[in-house]
Amino acid sequence: MRTDEGLVGLGETFFGVQAVEAYVHESAAPYLLGRDPLEIEKHARALDGYVGYAGTGAERRGASAIDIALWDILGQVAGLPLYQLFGGETRDSVPIYNTCAGYRYVRDRPTQSVDNWGVSNDADGPYEDLDAFLHRADELSESLRAQSVAAMKIWPFDPYAEASGGTYISREDLNRALEPLRKIRGAVGDEIEIMVELHGLWNAATATQIMSALEEFEPYWIEDPVRPDDLRALAQAVRSTTTRVAVGETLGGLGAFRQLLDHDAADMVIVDPAWAGGITVARKVAAAAESYGVPVTFHDCTGPVVLTVDAHLAASNAKVPMQETVRAYYTSWYGDLVTALPPIAAGTIRPPDGPGLGIALRPGLHERADAQIRTSTLAGATAAAAG
Repeated sequence: MRTDEGLVGLGETFFGVQAVEAYVHESAAPYLLGRDPLEIEKHARALDGYVGYAGTGAERRGASAIDIALWDILGQVAGLPLYQLFGGETRDSVPIYNTCAGYRYVRDRPTQSVDNWGVSNDADGPYEDLDAFLHRADELSESLRAQSVAAMKIWPFDPYAEASGGTYISREDLNRALEPLRKIRGAVGDEIEIMVELHGLWNAATATQIMSALEEFEPYWIEDPVRPDDLRALAQAVRSTTTRVAVGETLGGLGAFRQLLDHDAADMVIVDPAWAGGITVARKVAAAAESYGVPVTFHDCTGPVVLTVDAHLAASNAKVPMQETVRAYYTSWYGDLVTALPPIAAGTIRPPDGPGLGIALRPGLHERADAQIRTSTLAGATAAAAG
């Protein structure tokens, strides 16, 4: 997003990019062009729709990207990094956990399924962590420990959910899915926390069976055991286990998170600023979660802009225990797109210190062969209205 004074704010979206692009240029741009970019709350309310958009459809994700870009512009106008606008850092850095995706995970096709995990044995780099957690989880955990990474997230149950529609897992398959956890505990003991992602693929009864079997390994949390919009089943899952249940990365709008908290359906709230409604909504969700005594963390399997937003939000919120990262992404295509990334060192992350997000698109990115550019201008919108 570019202002008439030449400031450029970065936003980002994930999945269904062409639908989001259409919303931004056909619906949001005619409203935004010619308005003050610093009136962020006003614009957030206007772009929430006449009766409010629910879920994380194109409208919500487009508004999220716009909101992030507006905050970036505000920081540049103020000459301050976003974490300063949020009240300043609460600590020098935030511990990270590594989501064990590989370089091509959900990038080739925008679906979340076993046949699209994008596992590659090519020489993309040393961090094909998805293949590693499936087959060499002990070596993977030792590699992460060597980098002082506090925790790792894996999802070994997904193939069995897809085979049964999430309604059944045999004892043999359950035992097979637990093998990566055995290897991790055998290799590094309790020196790394384990998060287990279930991707909302299971019904309540089978999710409860899986969570019971996982308790032996004392995971830090179990994520999305059932669909995140099934509040009854989520609350049942929370009551059925001694392990934390984390929910929220695919929810959109403050109302969805409020219902989650009202139903005691999460021990940990996960927010993706690019899906939930941007920085404006993410901060409100974090405040709401704190009022319920529920910690919050921010999702990153999205892109370098969202990771940077996450770093600013996490640094300014003392209730964030860990920040998600994907080292396969961080060390490869994230850096191909932007001039800087939030610094990661000794298993921690901190936000950049430049104004706004503190990052920019790499020079020449618009000239890449795979770049697609669409522009809406005030002059164009005025001409269209006159015509």
